[in-house]
Amino acid sequence: MNKANDTQKRTEKKAPKGQSRDDRLKASLKANMGKRKAQARARNDSGATPSEAKEE
Repeated sequence: MNKANDTQKRTEKKAPKGQSRDDRLKASLKANMGKRKAQARARNDSGATPSEAKEE
């Protein structure tokens, strides 16, 4: 057998049955956007915005 072929077979991850690559990417993107929005909300809630800090 070919060593490269054996290595490739061992390292390949098979997707759960019925879940396409597009579906996995879509779910991953949705989770990532949710995390980013939560981080942005936390930043906005924790400190004053520059416009509030000026108080003219």
